[in-house]
Amino acid sequence: MTATIEPEVGKARLRKEDARLITGRTRWTDNLTLPGLLHMAILRSPMAHARITNIDTAGAKDAPGVIAVYTGADLADVQGSLPCAWPITDDMKSPNAPSLAVDTVNFAGEAVAVVIARSAYEAADALERIDVDYDDLPVVLDMAAAVADGADLVHPDLGTNKSATWIFDSGEAGTGGDVEQAIADSEVVIERTYRQQRLIPAFMEPRSVVCDPTGEQTTLWSATQIPHILRFLLAAQLGVPEHKIRVIAPDVGGGFGGKLQVTPEEFLVFLIARRLGKPVKYTETRSESLQSAHHGRDQIQKLTLSARRDGTVTGLKVELLADMGAYLRLVTPGVPILGAFMFNAIYKFPAYRFVCTNVFTNKVPTDAYRGAGRPEATYAIERLMDELAVELGVDPMAIREKNWIKHEEFPFTTVCGLTYDSGNYEAATDKAKELFGYDALRTEQLERRERGDSVQLGIGISTFTEMCGLAPSRVLGSLAYGAGGWEHAAIRMLPTGKVEVVTGSSAHGQGHETAWSQIVADQLGVPFEDIEVLHGDTQSSHKGMDTYGSRSLTVGAMAVVKAADKVKDKAAKVAAHMLEAGEDDVEFSAGSFRVRGAGADAKAVSIQDVALAVFAAHDLPDGVEPNLDSEATYDPENFSFPHGTHLCATEVDTETGRVSIRSYVCVDDIGKVVNPLIVEGQVHGGLVQGIAQALFEEAVHDESGTLTTGTLADYLVPSAADVPTFVTDRTETPSTTNVLGVKGVGEAGTIASTPAVVNAIVDAVRHLGVSDIQMPCTPMRVWQAIQTGQTDAGGLGSEAGGGLGSIDTSGGAQ
Repeated sequence: MTATIEPEVGKARLRKEDARLITGRTRWTDNLTLPGLLHMAILRSPMAHARITNIDTAGAKDAPGVIAVYTGADLADVQGSLPCAWPITDDMKSPNAPSLAVDTVNFAGEAVAVVIARSAYEAADALERIDVDYDDLPVVLDMAAAVADGADLVHPDLGTNKSATWIFDSGEAGTGGDVEQAIADSEVVIERTYRQQRLIPAFMEPRSVVCDPTGEQTTLWSATQIPHILRFLLAAQLGVPEHKIRVIAPDVGGGFGGKLQVTPEEFLVFLIARRLGKPVKYTETRSESLQSAHHGRDQIQKLTLSARRDGTVTGLKVELLADMGAYLRLVTPGVPILGAFMFNAIYKFPAYRFVCTNVFTNKVPTDAYRGAGRPEATYAIERLMDELAVELGVDPMAIREKNWIKHEEFPFTTVCGLTYDSGNYEAATDKAKELFGYDALRTEQLERRERGDSVQLGIGISTFTEMCGLAPSRVLGSLAYGAGGWEHAAIRMLPTGKVEVVTGSSAHGQGHETAWSQIVADQLGVPFEDIEVLHGDTQSSHKGMDTYGSRSLTVGAMAVVKAADKVKDKAAKVAAHMLEAGEDDVEFSAGSFRVRGAGADAKAVSIQDVALAVFAAHDLPDGVEPNLDSEATYDPENFSFPHGTHLCATEVDTETGRVSIRSYVCVDDIGKVVNPLIVEGQVHGGLVQGIAQALFEEAVHDESGTLTTGTLADYLVPSAADVPTFVTDRTETPSTTNVLGVKGVGEAGTIASTPAVVNAIVDAVRHLGVSDIQMPCTPMRVWQAIQTGQTDAGGLGSEAGGGLGSIDTSGGAQ
C-alpha cells in the first residue's frame, strides 16, 4: 500500500537549533580560541568632528603584554576604503571611509588606533596610554541645517553635505498622473511633517571577529549576516585573492540589519592578523556597539496628501531628508529608497512623487535596521490616513476601506510600478476587528470622553503591506544596487538515505535549520530528523547572497525546492531502471517511486533505496552518473507582498502622560506557513521592536555630537515586562510568485506596529487638541503635547474629535 506521510510544512515544530542555543552548547564567535590567539582593542574618538594633530603610542607599546600598536597612518597604504554597494545616483557623493581614521575623525566613536596584546584585558589597559591631540572642527548634527546655504561641512572636500537626491515621479515614469496637478485639483489637502528618530539595532550578541592567517587560506569568523558578501568585499577591497579567503558565520546572536555590514573591525582584524601572521580576535563592548555599530531610521518626512471630499485619495507627495551619518556604509544610501515603493502602501493613489535627499552629519553612519525604509514609509502613510479621516470627520477604518485595493483587483500594479500579486485586506481586517472588539471599544472611547475621564482610550490602526524577498536581480540592477538578489542551494543525498541541505542564506535566529528540514522532508519524502542543514561557511556553502530583507524563505527556500526537484529528476531515471519501467511511466509520491497506475500494492522504490543504489553504482542505466546531488540558483521575478491589519488600544493618563497598551491585535497574511511556531516568534519579536520605536527607543546626541544614550541604562530597550500580551492570528492568501505560496514575515511586526501605537496615542488625546507627538512617545512628551494642545485649541472639550461618521465606499461622506 502507498504510505501516508503527514506533511511537515505547516507543523509547529520545535526548532532544531534551540537545544544547543539555550543550553550553552553553541559557539559564538567570541567563544573561539586558537593557539597563539592575540586580542585587539580599539581607541575611539571622543570628538564628533576634529583634526588629528598627533598620536603618541609610545606608552601603549611599552605596556605589559602588548605586541603591536597601529594608527591610521600605519595602515593608510593598505586599509583602503570601506565599501558602499549602492550608488543610488550617478552623481552621488561618497567620501573615503577608512577603517582607522588617518587625519580627521567624523563621528564620536570612530576608530583612531588599535592595540594588539596577549589578552583582551592587557589590550584594553594599554589604550589608556595612548595620547591623541585633536583640533576641533565644526560639528554638523541637524539635517535641515546641514542642507542650508552656508552650512558647515562634514567633508569639506565634497563641497556639500548632500550626498544624493533620488526622485521618483509617477507622471514621468508613466505609472500614474502628475502629483502637482492632483494636489491643485483636490478638494482636501493634508500636509504633515513627521520625524523618524534615530534607532540602534541593539542585537543581543555584540559584534565579534576572529581571523586566523596561518593556514593555506585566511579564515575569518564573524558575527555577521553576510558571510558570502563579506568574503567578496574583503577580496575586492583589500586585494587578497577570493579563493584564499574563508569566512564563517557561526551561531549569530541576532542582527536586525545591524550585522548586514562590512565593518571597520572586520577589515582591521583581517589586515593585522595577516601582517602579524598570528590569529587575532576583537569583540566589542556593549557601549562600543551602541556608539560605533551602524544606526537606523533618522528621517524628516514632509508629506502632502490630496483627496476628494468623499474620501478618495488623489495624490501623494513625499519629501525626505535622510541622515546618512558621517559615511556611506554598505547599503546606507539605498535604505530610504526602499521605502519609496511603499509610501503608497495598500491604497490606490493615482499620482505620486517621492524626493529623497541624503545628508551627511557628524554622527554614526546609518544603514539597514529591521524593515529598512519600509517601516518609515508605513508610519508616514498610516499616520496620514488617520489625519485624512479626522479632516473628513469619519472613522479612520472607513477611510482605509474606501481606498485600499479590493481582493478581486489582484494582481494590482501600483502607482510606483510594483505588481502586488495577491492579497485580501478585507479578510484580515474583518478578523482583526472581531478579535479586537473594535465597535465596543469605540463606544467605550466615546463614553470616556463624554465623562471627561482623566485616563482616555485611544484606538490605533495600521493596515500595511511590504515588499519582501529583496531579490529580483533585474530590479536591483535598475536601482543601481551593486549585486544581484538570487540565492543558491544544494542538496546532497548520502548513501544511507540521509540528506544534507546546503543553503546560501545565513541564519542568525530565523530558524533555517528547522524550516528547511520541513520543506525538504516534504519534497523528498524523507524523515525530518534525517535532514541536516549547513550554512554560514563559504567553504561548505560556496555561493550565496545571505540573509536580510525577509528574503530567506521567499528566495533561499525556493532555491532549496529547485535543488530537490533536480534530485528527484535524477532519481527517477535510476528508479525507473530498478522498476524495469520507462522513466515517463514512474511517479514519485510520499518518498517512493512507483509505476504509474500499477496500484497501491505494486512494487515501490524509496528515494533512500535509490541513493544506496547510486552509491553502489552496480547497475545504473547507461549514461547515468552515480550522483543524485544537485544544486540550484533561484532569482525571483517579483517581490512577495505580505500584509496585515494591526489594531492597538492605548490608555493615556492625561494628567501624567503615561501610556499603557491595553490590547494589541494583529492579523497577518504571509501566504502559506511553513512553521507556525517560528512565525509566532517572528511576529512577537517584530511587534516589540516596533512598539519600542513608538514608546521607548531613541539615540540622542548632545550639542557636541556625543551619544548620550550609549549604554542600555540610557537607551531603553523594552523587556517582556514592558509590553502587553499580543493576540495574533492569520489569514492566508498564497503568493502566486513562488511554488510554495509563501511570503516573508521577519519584518512584518516591526513595520506595522509603530504607527498602530502612535495612532492610538494621538487618538486618545486628539479631542484635547493634539494631532502629533514625536516618537518616542514618552510620558513627558505626551504630557507636554496635551498642555500645548489644550492651550492652542482653547481648551477643547469632549465634543472635539468625537462622533465619527462613515464613508460609503461607492459615494460620498455620510
